[in-house]
Amino acid sequence: MKIAQIAPLMESVPPRLYGGTERIVSYLTDELVRLGHDVTLFASGDSVSRARLVPCVPAALRLDANVRDVIPYYMLMLDRVREHADEFDILHFHIDQFHFPIFRPVAERTLTTLHGRQDLHDLKPLYVGFCEMPLISISHAQRRPVPNANFVATVQHGIPAHLHKPTYQPRGGYLAFLGRISPEKRPDRAIRIARETGIPLKIAAKVDKVDLAYFREQIEPLLDQPGIEFIGEINEREKTEFLGEARALLFPIDWPEPFGLSMIEAMACGTPVLAFHCGAVSEIIDPGVTGVIVETMDEAVKRLPEVLALDRRLVRRRFDERFSATRMAKDYVQVYRTLLKRESLSDHSTLVPVREAELEQEMN
Repeated sequence: MKIAQIAPLMESVPPRLYGGTERIVSYLTDELVRLGHDVTLFASGDSVSRARLVPCVPAALRLDANVRDVIPYYMLMLDRVREHADEFDILHFHIDQFHFPIFRPVAERTLTTLHGRQDLHDLKPLYVGFCEMPLISISHAQRRPVPNANFVATVQHGIPAHLHKPTYQPRGGYLAFLGRISPEKRPDRAIRIARETGIPLKIAAKVDKVDLAYFREQIEPLLDQPGIEFIGEINEREKTEFLGEARALLFPIDWPEPFGLSMIEAMACGTPVLAFHCGAVSEIIDPGVTGVIVETMDEAVKRLPEVLALDRRLVRRRFDERFSATRMAKDYVQVYRTLLKRESLSDHSTLVPVREAELEQEMN
């Protein structure tokens, strides 16, 4: 199968540091190649992939100080994809909805994975207006705000089984917070849980420009407490030790999380998760096996000992069963085949009425 993967341009594929969508695109693309498919990746020029790379900008846009508006670069990329569209069986987009107007005529050969939140009011008319575009959700929870959108499947994220080596006897003695400093990720909750339980906390997180004021005003003052350590962004190699040596990952979110990649990264390291019941959390965590799901801060503090007592070998085993990149890629291949089968049936069904109309015109 000839497959095009169209990635965001903000980060390289894979990203050097933080970047969930680009990381998933990388894992999926490489695994599809390993499975024997002919894959082309449209991404930034500093990307590294087993697939054929079509560079659409020299380097990730976030790293280019001269870039002030990213939209022109996406327009140029989409024009390049359009030029080559006939070369592929499937065009798989990971860039929100930028491509809908251009690729609507070939909607049946496209697939769009929605990586972000869908509870934004203005998305509803968009999906109504472009109802032909097949969509993939990354959790069932992600669908709830737009239940009538053209979802063809839910495909949960996966990461390579060899990416993180599990640690079954951690010696770090700390709790971990991994991801992004923002109000919806609630690092303040993580700090409070650590302080009330008396267990040190290490925070490995990115601070975006839009969240800089929140970090300086709300979080930075909390960092000057015993046992609280802010590390900043870390790369993939550093994650294995950071998560593996942690006693547990804290995932104290306060928003409709579409998936939560750091939870399965922790599981790959054998590290259990304490998570708040929001968004897709209940679809990712198996309570009593890979973690504990809570509703309140008091419950989080009270039930943390349960999390710390979970069998880390079972945590890793459940990761292998549910969240490998191989499983993810095979799920997508099944969706690709279903779409192509529909296209084939649709093309065949349109031939008869057209020919009947031609005959009727000839008879008249």
